[in-house]
Amino acid sequence: MPNTIRRLLVLTSLVLLSNSALAQETTTEQISADRALTELLDQVWNFELESSPLLATNIGDPRGQDRLADDSLLAIQARADRRGKFLKKLEAVSVKNLSEGKQIDHELLRRRLEGQLTDFRFKTHLMPINNRGGFHIRFPELPRVMAPKSEEDFANYIARLKDFDRYTNQQIELLRGGIEAGLVQPAIIMRDSLSQVESHLVDDLAKSLFLANIAAESKSNLGAQQWNRIKTQIEDALKQSVIPSYQRFADFLRTEYLPACRGPVGASAMPMGREFYLDRIQRFTTIEISPEELHQTGVSENASIRSEMELIKQKVNFEGTLDDFLEHLRTDPKFYAKSAEELMQTAALILKRADGRLPELFGHLPRIPYGLQEIPAYVAPQTTAAYYWPPATDGTRGGVYYLNTYNLSSRPLYQLEALSLHEAVPGHHLQLAIQAELENLHPISRESNFTAFIEGWALYSERLGKDIGFYKDPYQDFGRLSMEAWRASRLVVDTGLHWMGWSRQQAIDYMTANTALSPHNIVAEVDRYIGWPGQALAYKTGELAITRIRQQAEQALGDNFDVRSFHDRILEAGSIPLPMLEQRINQWIDKQRESNAEENTDGKTEADEPQQKKQG
Repeated sequence: MPNTIRRLLVLTSLVLLSNSALAQETTTEQISADRALTELLDQVWNFELESSPLLATNIGDPRGQDRLADDSLLAIQARADRRGKFLKKLEAVSVKNLSEGKQIDHELLRRRLEGQLTDFRFKTHLMPINNRGGFHIRFPELPRVMAPKSEEDFANYIARLKDFDRYTNQQIELLRGGIEAGLVQPAIIMRDSLSQVESHLVDDLAKSLFLANIAAESKSNLGAQQWNRIKTQIEDALKQSVIPSYQRFADFLRTEYLPACRGPVGASAMPMGREFYLDRIQRFTTIEISPEELHQTGVSENASIRSEMELIKQKVNFEGTLDDFLEHLRTDPKFYAKSAEELMQTAALILKRADGRLPELFGHLPRIPYGLQEIPAYVAPQTTAAYYWPPATDGTRGGVYYLNTYNLSSRPLYQLEALSLHEAVPGHHLQLAIQAELENLHPISRESNFTAFIEGWALYSERLGKDIGFYKDPYQDFGRLSMEAWRASRLVVDTGLHWMGWSRQQAIDYMTANTALSPHNIVAEVDRYIGWPGQALAYKTGELAITRIRQQAEQALGDNFDVRSFHDRILEAGSIPLPMLEQRINQWIDKQRESNAEENTDGKTEADEPQQKKQG
């Protein structure tokens, strides 16, 4: 063998050995980094489950089922300290050495811990209630959340009812701290809070939701004698703990909290209010964007949507202005259900049609089912048109699409297609059920809750209805546009209220001029934005991002774009920040291009070869 060839072979061998060693080294580093992160994730997750027993209930974890959280100031401080230590440990983990799935886990954990610590810095724990949420509103859902079946389940349920006395006292102390710090809700949105609380001060215990919401099959499974004994224990807990606690909280609201509530409605009126609102923007949108840019985006989107509305108005031969048409839609009885049953049945039919068309849009569908229920009467007057309750991550409880049947004259049928697709499928249920079933992510990542992704996907899903046969009725298509205008208007109204000094009436007037929502819904929505700064920005921001990302993918892949594969890629990592979503789709586009190029190369025929030689 010539020396030159021998030297080349030796050199090649050395290079191969070197690359092999490097690959081995890289693999070792990855394994080590992945292991370190997994250990930290486990520590954080165990800490969160110990700290939040109801979170443990939601995922089917057995710990803490007989108690509620400790929300004392000392406990809240201790949790913040612990999370600060977790964050320092996370910062020591090398991101570049992590596998792809663990890089996702790392980013989601970082955002989670930083968000929790920021909340503590802004003292959000001193404002634990608003007009739509709080312990007093969530607690009556306990029977549905726990779904007790066995005697042990009911023992845990009763223990939690008894623990409500302690828990209520802690919430009152937090709210008193909020009064001292000037961190209180605007008075206008808390006007119905007393009635929300007092609805649970029942004389007839059979009417209490803590008994009424227990499933009938649970009672029958126990047997009459056993159920009667447990029922007596529940009634005792209601009389000794739950009802006195609600009475004490009602008295506190009446005499201390409501008189201390502020007049100005914007978050900027609070201590550190403008800094707080900028943080809420970043938190809910997951991107760096100014209030001014969001505001202008909403104005521009509404102008575009109104142009589409004009076309539909002409299509149905309505004579008059668009404002006249909006008023017509708000007031004509033919657009509204005559009974709660009609509204629910219409929604159920829409969803059944949607279920059958989903395989056209997705390669992967969830196993977890969903149901349709009316929003509970005690909260229906103050809440929105609909909402979705996610499934348990252990698969023991399906998702629920809650539809508001209160005040039927404010629940237009022409919006029901878009609303149902948003809340159930292909919107919230499909996305969150898939997320609950993901096995490649750590459990703490499966519980991630990035509003821009979740709500952006649901709004994007409304438009997907066009691809599966919905909105053929021009009024339903107008309803879809009205829903979109509703979300575009949120960009304008939320920033107007919390950054630009708008009054509540200015916000109501803008919503009236730019959406087909009923007056009742407009007031409920504006009050929601007042009590929850920044959250309403996520919907349109997320939808615009997903739509833009899809357009980029379609342009890049042309005829090779596969909508089913695209949607699967979007959903396969769960709820993630928008910048991470775009990065993942760009990676998917590159892989699709490589795959298509390989197929084109492999697909050459013998007849191609002479032609290529001629061209050469």
